[in-house]
Amino acid sequence: MPYPETAEGFMIHDTKKWTEFKKDEFPLKPFGDRDIDIAIDCCGVCASDVHTINGGWGEAPVPICVGHEVIGKAIKVGKDVKTIKVGDRVGVGAQIGADLTCNQCKADQENYCPNMVDTYGSNWPDGTKTQGGYSSHIRSHEYFTFKIPDALESENAAPMLCAGLTVYSPLVRLGCGPGKKVAISGVGGLGHYAVLFAKALGAEVYVLSHSADKEKAVREMGADHFININEKDWHKPYNFTFDFILNTADAVHKFNLPNYFSTLKVNGTFHCVGFGDHPLPTLNAQDFAPNGNYLGASHIGNRPEMLAMLDLAAKQNIKSWIEKVPISEAGIAKAVQGVSDNKVRFRYVLTDFDKAFGKRS
Repeated sequence: MPYPETAEGFMIHDTKKWTEFKKDEFPLKPFGDRDIDIAIDCCGVCASDVHTINGGWGEAPVPICVGHEVIGKAIKVGKDVKTIKVGDRVGVGAQIGADLTCNQCKADQENYCPNMVDTYGSNWPDGTKTQGGYSSHIRSHEYFTFKIPDALESENAAPMLCAGLTVYSPLVRLGCGPGKKVAISGVGGLGHYAVLFAKALGAEVYVLSHSADKEKAVREMGADHFININEKDWHKPYNFTFDFILNTADAVHKFNLPNYFSTLKVNGTFHCVGFGDHPLPTLNAQDFAPNGNYLGASHIGNRPEMLAMLDLAAKQNIKSWIEKVPISEAGIAKAVQGVSDNKVRFRYVLTDFDKAFGKRS
């Protein structure tokens, strides 16, 4: 049956054929009093989508429709919804549900709720599988649905809903701001947002990259310094320099982490938001001792951080560096392969949903 019982999406049926998308129907969960139905207009392509469909993060619950950087129009709202009305332009990120009653949720840490529901590849409490934004519609809970500021174009804002929030949250929690020296490791879909938001928050921004050809781009984004980590002893001039390093690269298994640690101030943090397919390199406790540094990671962000990030982006006219790709079986295949091959600068956004799914209401 068609919407409102089902949605239609481009799905993967076999992780060994992770670029072969087929358009299929999938069931939507029963509509709740705080639910919102969204007719999708565009969706960012996240590295998480690729790690999921190719099995890099483990067995995927196929058939699966990925995509968790969703923007569209609210076409139906539950009777208890207060923040969104029909016709609003809204977005959904990587989290679509939580119990909202546990201590984490009550403390605005719903992104660490033990009963959180991922936007795709997870299950609603009734057992319905969640499916993502490479699709005609998505049904979301009000708490995880965000009104998009008028000043932000949909395609510009879509990747912020995962990639942007994933870096904005640790930047804020680690104290990014005036007087801070912040290093961004890796400049891809995540890293370019880290540069944009770290600069917007007022920090002095250093970029650590093995791609010398990215220097011009990152300086255009606002970075103050560019450090080529391919150069011998690159780290030595920066001993005890950075308040923290935000690592957005997913190839940490190749890093000489003690070299990175040496650039941190005393009690500084090497913080990961780029999650690769391989384990971290082996470390000894004494690798942390020379400056008492920490190694950490985080998972997306919370609702207040999402709202603050979107407001900051609107007020400071922050522009995503994107490439638009009309959604189709071939278009999505091109995009996910480009992400896998690190060929995108710096984020793909799927568009033209009306051509693929028709006008929806």
